[in-house]
Amino acid sequence: MAAAKSFRTEQIRNVVVLGHGGSGKTTLIDAVCFAAGTSNRKGSVGAGTALTMTTPEETGHGMSMQLTVAHAIREGTKVNLLDTPGYMDFVGDATAAARVADAALVTASATSGVEVGTEMVWQLCDDRALPRMIFVSMMDKMHANFGKVLNEVREKLAPGAIPVQIPIGAASTFKGVVNLLTNNAYAYKAGSTTGEYEEIPIPDEVADDVENWQTELMETLATTDEELLDRYLEGEEISLEEQLAALAGAVAEGEVVPVFCGAAEQSFGVRELTEMMVALLPHPGQAGEVEATNGGGDPVQLRAADDESVSALVFKTTAEPHVGELSLFRVYSGMIVNGTELRNVSRNASERINHLAIPQARERVDVDGLHAGDIGVVAKLKSTHTNDTLSAPTNPVTIEGVVFPQPDISIAVRGAARSDEDKLGEALGKLHEEDPTFAAGFNPEIRQTIARGMGELHLDVQFERMKRKYGVSVETEPPRIAYRETITAEAQGQGRFKKQTGGRGQFGDCWVRLRPRDRGEGYEFISSIKGGVIPTKYVPSVGRGIEEAAAKGVVAGYPVVDFEAECYDGSYHSVDSSDIAFKVAGSYAFRNVAEKAKPALLEPILEITVTVPEEYLGDVMGDLNGRSARVLGMEPLGGKTAIMAQVAEAELYKYASVLRSITQGRGYHRRKLLGYDLVPPMRVEKIVAEAAEREG
Repeated sequence: MAAAKSFRTEQIRNVVVLGHGGSGKTTLIDAVCFAAGTSNRKGSVGAGTALTMTTPEETGHGMSMQLTVAHAIREGTKVNLLDTPGYMDFVGDATAAARVADAALVTASATSGVEVGTEMVWQLCDDRALPRMIFVSMMDKMHANFGKVLNEVREKLAPGAIPVQIPIGAASTFKGVVNLLTNNAYAYKAGSTTGEYEEIPIPDEVADDVENWQTELMETLATTDEELLDRYLEGEEISLEEQLAALAGAVAEGEVVPVFCGAAEQSFGVRELTEMMVALLPHPGQAGEVEATNGGGDPVQLRAADDESVSALVFKTTAEPHVGELSLFRVYSGMIVNGTELRNVSRNASERINHLAIPQARERVDVDGLHAGDIGVVAKLKSTHTNDTLSAPTNPVTIEGVVFPQPDISIAVRGAARSDEDKLGEALGKLHEEDPTFAAGFNPEIRQTIARGMGELHLDVQFERMKRKYGVSVETEPPRIAYRETITAEAQGQGRFKKQTGGRGQFGDCWVRLRPRDRGEGYEFISSIKGGVIPTKYVPSVGRGIEEAAAKGVVAGYPVVDFEAECYDGSYHSVDSSDIAFKVAGSYAFRNVAEKAKPALLEPILEITVTVPEEYLGDVMGDLNGRSARVLGMEPLGGKTAIMAQVAEAELYKYASVLRSITQGRGYHRRKLLGYDLVPPMRVEKIVAEAAEREG
């Protein structure tokens, strides 16, 4: 099969499609690609056949769960469409897509309007300063209300949002749109799967709205340029080409957010939307230079031009059985052709690029080369992973990668069977490679493998994926708490070790005094031996014996911290004494004395910062009080409030999910270990019993 055509930089648009879960992103991309002829069937999210629903997990749950790239070709321009999950558990992939896009298309449901996810993805666009446009989807659904959604967009997201199309009808009566730039009305042909339409006179019921919005749109465009403004005020006609150029400039500057509408399930509006993406959104060469660092660590600017040195960023890695690892990448400068040898600076490795392709969801369309700014996919790179830069060996550079959010929910996992346990570590590592917001590792202190993710659904889906791809099943349980023990009183006593067998024996004898230290001061060993009752060379062994014995405390077997051990007396045997004998004597002394020094349990205390919209402040504070949190203060953050508090780690299991529930998904928290403090007496017995059960 002949390779597909390569598109020049100015013929490329990289558009991330973002929105709240269920707002129609995947359906829209499916319809756009089918109408453009780059997809040969019109799929359905409900049936699991939509173009960019590529995994059994997505089909099973009926939602997008990962970043998938497809493309549509319109008027000689290739529009790379990056489909993203709307559910915030999978925000890592939305973040990656926003990182490599030059513009964003944000979907808002005509029935639900601006939702939690809409606001969160809008912030992603703000973080990247992406030019954007809005598509009000599902105009054919019951209770669809374009005006209401537009008002919400202007109030909550973008005061500069302005319709370029307005709908004719809504819900069951939705039949077409009026283009305010051309002043033409279009009625969609019922039953058409490619969005065909015919021009009709502007219906009387929308004539007033058309006039009002057209005036506002023209005034907005005129104010972008002094010459245009003068001509507009003088009543001179401004051509469609000039209007589009002015609107594109305003979009690029973030001054205007154009709003479109349609019904993607029926393909209504998808052709014009694609044409407007081509006309109004910047190509990679217009999107500005990208900063990187050269081999010497100095900043350099990368320009999207074929005559520049090659550089590309790998922003997504996926692996499928029988296919191997696939790397999605964006070319930031230069041109990549088959057979190109590139350098991965961070891994100190070379990669030969063969079988270059452009992605069309699960399919790959072979190309001979990719121009600057395009998005490609390549299989089976040897050493390259997500966030790695590939560049020309003669001019190595490193591009800043995707800054993924930190996972904030933890669960302990173990293999469901012995065979699963043997393969668990490798499978968890592969999942992290595909999704950096999922991480896992063995914690030797609590003797559990801890998996961390962005939410409970995120973790559940990763375990489904692990079973399907790698044949590894897991069981889960709450993570154990890394408790500590300490002493709260001074005590003293003896440790004596005597062992007599045939030949040389073992003898060590020491008297030790234990004292509590302040929290966080750790362990200190002091020798106050006088008169050589223990030879100097053996005294350090007493300290090592105490330290090793303290690794397993006398309350529940947790490490003992924040105490001082003083060796003040003892005796020795000129033949039988040795380092090992005094080390054992030291450990005996610790066990004997610690039980008399009023031992106590300590628990980890975390410092958390909870950021929530102000309307949920009371509910969140009430929940924190119920967790015995100590609130340190609050700080306003532009419509939100950051609450700083200290709380025991044991009180925070599944807190991220609870916080999400309380705040309708708008709240989040960050945590860090502050230190340790005494466990309240009413909980000690339960902790001791749990530890005994594990040991039993």
